[in-house]
Parts: sequence; structure tokens; C-alpha cells
Amino acid sequence: QVQLVESGGGLVQTGGSLRLSCAASGRTFSTYAMGWFRQAPGKEREFVAGIGRSGGSTVYADSVRGRFTISRNNAKNTVYLQMNSLKPEDTAVYYCAADRHTILPVTTSRAYDYWGQGTQVTVSS
Repeated sequence: QVQLVESGGGLVQTGGSLRLSCAASGRTFSTYAMGWFRQAPGKEREFVAGIGRSGGSTVYADSVRGRFTISRNNAKNTVYLQMNSLKPEDTAVYYCAADRHTILPVTTSRAYDYWGQGTQVTVSS
């Protein structure tokens, strides 16, 4: 089992940047594919970005491709989400998740086994 703790959220103006971090407990972090999801008020949780176990494979939602970058440091048990050119529609609670079954990242939330508690990102217009 792994525990995930997100940090780095906050309030930023349109066009600004934030970097989210997700720290994982345990010694098996490198055996999990990782993903970032988000949920805005009144909307369903949606996939944002995913990264494979080694970090060599990444996938992005169309809405964030070119603006967001997911990365991981297996030595530090941490996955990151660098968010640039933020828009008001990026406002949401952002969650990281771990998938112990696959090597490559997947985009469906039900594939993920463990979730963090979330961190709020608010982009003002």
C-alpha cells in the first residue's frame, strides 16, 4: 500500500504557473504508474496527465497538452505537475493517484488504486 500527499496548490492569476508535488510513502514507488486528475465544482473527476513507472512515457489530456508537464523522481518518491499558462478553467481540486497494475500510464480513474487527499488550485481571471 502507498500513501500519497499532494502539495503546491494555491491561488494564481491567469497566465501564471504552479508546480504541484505528490509525495509517496513506501519503498515501491517506482513500481507504480502515476496520474494527476482534477475535479471542479459540479463536474466529474477528469484525467489530466499520467506517467509510466520509469518516467519515460507520459500522456496528457487535450486541454492541458503543451501547458502542463508531468515528471517523477523515483529516488525521492515524488511525482510533479508543472502547470504553466494557467486559465480560469483549470480551477479545481487536483489529485494524484497510483496504479500498481500497469507499466504505462492510463487515463481512466478506475484503474488507479491509491489516491491523495487533493490540493486546491484556483486561477483568477
